[in-house]
Amino acid sequence: MYDKFPYVPAGSRDECLSGWPEIGRTLRSQAPSGQCIVVECYPGVFLQEVLRELTAALPDAVFVSTPDLFRPAAEIDRMLEPLLGDDPVFGRMNTIEIEDFIDPVKLAEARNRCKAAAATVIVGPGASLVAPRTDLLIYADMARWEIQMRQRRNQIGSLGADDLEERASLKYKRAFFVDWRAADRLKSRLLDRIDLLLDTNIPNQPKAISGDVFRRSLAAVVKRPFRVVPFFDPGPWGGHWMERVCGLSASDAPNHAWCFDCVPEENSLLLGFGDLRVEIPSINVVLAHPEPLLGSAIYSRFGAEFPIRFDLLDTMGGGNLSLQVHPLTAYIREHFGMDYTQDESYYMLDAEPNACVYLGLKEGIDRHGMLQDLERAQKGGFDFPADEYVNRFPARKHDHFLIPAGTVHCSGKNSMVLEISATPYIFTFKLWDWGRLGLDERPRPIHLQHGAANIQWDRTTAWVRRSLVNCVEPLSSGDGWREERTGLHSLEFIESRRHWFTKPVPHDTVGTVQVFNLVEGEQAVVESPSGAFEPFIVNYAETFIVPAAVGTYTIRPCGSDRGHEYATIRAQVRA
Repeated sequence: MYDKFPYVPAGSRDECLSGWPEIGRTLRSQAPSGQCIVVECYPGVFLQEVLRELTAALPDAVFVSTPDLFRPAAEIDRMLEPLLGDDPVFGRMNTIEIEDFIDPVKLAEARNRCKAAAATVIVGPGASLVAPRTDLLIYADMARWEIQMRQRRNQIGSLGADDLEERASLKYKRAFFVDWRAADRLKSRLLDRIDLLLDTNIPNQPKAISGDVFRRSLAAVVKRPFRVVPFFDPGPWGGHWMERVCGLSASDAPNHAWCFDCVPEENSLLLGFGDLRVEIPSINVVLAHPEPLLGSAIYSRFGAEFPIRFDLLDTMGGGNLSLQVHPLTAYIREHFGMDYTQDESYYMLDAEPNACVYLGLKEGIDRHGMLQDLERAQKGGFDFPADEYVNRFPARKHDHFLIPAGTVHCSGKNSMVLEISATPYIFTFKLWDWGRLGLDERPRPIHLQHGAANIQWDRTTAWVRRSLVNCVEPLSSGDGWREERTGLHSLEFIESRRHWFTKPVPHDTVGTVQVFNLVEGEQAVVESPSGAFEPFIVNYAETFIVPAAVGTYTIRPCGSDRGHEYATIRAQVRA
């Protein structure tokens, strides 16, 4: 059965603190009078909870809350306006730092107050900037999925903003382009200094581990295969396949459209300490150990960013995805400040007999007529005739459709897609959304101007069929296994390989990170020939990461259906 809460064993139960009373007792024992305690908080942490509990634990200390030191919200808005603009989805990547939010006069005053006080506790985003030299540095961390849930519930606003009641989608945009980027830049400078890591994902139920245990755990993760924690979300086209296969409740959402199961920038990672789990953003692993995780070649090319993304798109019993196109590399660099774009592919985990994929344009179409029809459809009262302009290919289980940027595409209804792509997943230009509303009863944003500037009009039927549909190339074979290249297109920097097997398959990272999904078979086990890591079990449809540092390993069937041929799909950055 699909594991919704995978974890990495990290230590014993006695290495983890659980609950505010235990954390408070530890702080009192570690922080005698006269010391300065800094509690650096990731944006989204409930500051009032942290302040309340620490005030109770350390009643004699002087407290400083960093939001009190921020510039006025209107001034921050003016600072960010050139980066965010008025588009409801897109902004521009930037170099904003947490320091830019803080008023220098207020910062100087706070530093003077701290120097004069017998004992101080500084709490909030940017707390470490108030007292660069500290006696105890605590980092209160937060998973991005929980942040998004708090945004949707209007429990938190953006960093330094007066936008608590703002639409969640706009708060997400602000976090994606500004808040999270700035916070991660600061976090990366603090990882080696943290004395206590605080998991604040569950309100009033924190957990904590020492900085040494935290760093030891991150170092161990990149020496073994691991999974990040998947999160699921409904959508206007969502289906119901994942409810059956992934064990989701059909009553908690109208459908389940997405499963984000390998987006380390936004997924979390569970560290196991006996029966306790400490949840941290999986980006921490990328920031702390980029070279052993990614490999030296990828790290030198992309920096501390995880460039491969796997997610699941469920339209079983649902509808078509939006008709869309992704930006070309030059376009995304010029308009949005990104260095690479979202090339992708659709691997069909499952499909009903009537399933299809829209991909590329038909031969001889009138491009001006197509754009005019898209504009008419956007104004309402007219359905865009997609079948007149866009190829519709039948889709079957294990088909693989390649989608280099600039190619018009979408998955049709009654499909279960494993999407393999480069990481800039927010940059999708919707051309047509089939005349429907989002789950919030608002029209979903359409970006015809951006889309029209990126459509590659020469990617028509013959070229698409030859270059993008099931381009399977047999490569090698051995005792009980065979290997195929299934893509991606030469325009894309990711390569995917499929292994069919009934016996152990030898693999080697060859110094680069690899991402897998078990696309056929009940259960498989990943093993180290030298015993370098404990055997790692994966279930059907689960995505897992094999760090570059792992080197050689094997994958073999271990489910009850071992007489059946298994298959994995593996993606890595092309050399």
